[in-house]
Amino acid sequence: MVNGLDAEVAREEGLKIGPWISPSAEIYIVGPDQPTVFVQLDDPDDAWRVALQAAFTAVPIPPDAHPGSDADAEMTVWQPSSDKLWEFFHMQLLLDGWHAAWGGAIDDVSQNPGYYDAGAWPGASTSWGATASSLPHAAGVITLADIEQGAINHALAVDLPYPCQGVYTWPAQRTDGTGTAANCIPEGAHLRLDPNLNLAALHLPPLVQMMAEAAQKYGIIVRDQTHWDIGFWIEDPAPTGADPFYSNGSPSSTGPFQGMWPNQLLSYFPWNAIQVIKMDLHDMPDSG
Repeated sequence: MVNGLDAEVAREEGLKIGPWISPSAEIYIVGPDQPTVFVQLDDPDDAWRVALQAAFTAVPIPPDAHPGSDADAEMTVWQPSSDKLWEFFHMQLLLDGWHAAWGGAIDDVSQNPGYYDAGAWPGASTSWGATASSLPHAAGVITLADIEQGAINHALAVDLPYPCQGVYTWPAQRTDGTGTAANCIPEGAHLRLDPNLNLAALHLPPLVQMMAEAAQKYGIIVRDQTHWDIGFWIEDPAPTGADPFYSNGSPSSTGPFQGMWPNQLLSYFPWNAIQVIKMDLHDMPDSG
């Protein structure tokens, strides 16, 4: 599996398309007095969508909120005071209000095991969530607070081009993987950097150093599938009114990217020291 990952990294580096870091994870942390709005779930009359539509009846979305700029248009709203989280897939603000194609909601976030299941919300199931693995979209994102404090004290989330088809591993609860290679990596796989690797001796750029330390201590979880490159996520700075990552369409020389494009930055990451932790594999119900 590691050999396959290394080959994918080499392919993307050769094409100069990745691996990549996307500052497009929209996460809104709201206070207890944030007014709520109704989010219309597309085709809510389907029986299996009724519970999710009920969860979207009153969501504390800030008036200036917007979904991510990528094709999935994802957005997360977290309200610490109520210990609730909502996330949305293909979210859009139309003339009659907010609409979403899918998503999820978690009550008692602080007690949640880290994935959508029947205990996440009344009527919830493992089919919920903006990712195809039932892992919340916000989980594993590098936050602006992480960057400010200079340390990532949690596991990282990564999306891979072609995770295994029909099989997943805990903590994932499902998969949309289409990979058929013998050495494919399943969604939910827990990767890490070799704990004996001397990171200080590699003289990594600060952001890559932070990511490597998190990967060594907490690991990297394969959360979803892409069809183009290996991708990590950073919290979108748009809600703050400033962008530390880009200036005039190019990477900022004074920001975390240090004037480098994400693929240039991640070329310093010690990919050849990745390890795959023992897995608990499950077949998708329709995979036989």
